[in-house]
Amino acid sequence: MAYRDIMRWLGHKKWFAWTAARLAPLDAKVVQKTGGRFGLLGNYGLPQCLLTTTGRKSGQQRTVTLLYGTRAPDEYVLIGSNFGQAHHPAWALNLEANPECVFTVDDQPRDMTARMVTDDVEREQIWQLMYEVWPAYNAYRGRAGRDIKVFVITPSHVGDN
Repeated sequence: MAYRDIMRWLGHKKWFAWTAARLAPLDAKVVQKTGGRFGLLGNYGLPQCLLTTTGRKSGQQRTVTLLYGTRAPDEYVLIGSNFGQAHHPAWALNLEANPECVFTVDDQPRDMTARMVTDDVEREQIWQLMYEVWPAYNAYRGRAGRDIKVFVITPSHVGDN
């Protein structure tokens, strides 16, 4: 069984999600320091990004490592599952308060703008896309006990009216 398959299987386990949630802040720092070449949680062949948001309370820049999906060229999707925890991840609340962010893949940062998806049909399409990336999202969805935030991230166009 390949490492990726093992990680996808472990992703459904409650203890794995609990552990990963606690390692995530440190993981983001390691990924930043190594230019995306290494992380504590591993890459395991899945699309990972660094997302930098502005803290809604602190105003400080906050960076997390996330899985992402690609829906179209220059259109990415993020799921605020928080590993199935009962509360929303801080990054999702930050994006809701200020949709401007930096999306980094392969050590290439890009200024982006987030849009929270509220349309039920669009949300389900994104869930299906992200289920293909990380099947554990459905387990997280089932145990979170909340409406999980879903975002579409597109390039910012500075100077557009």
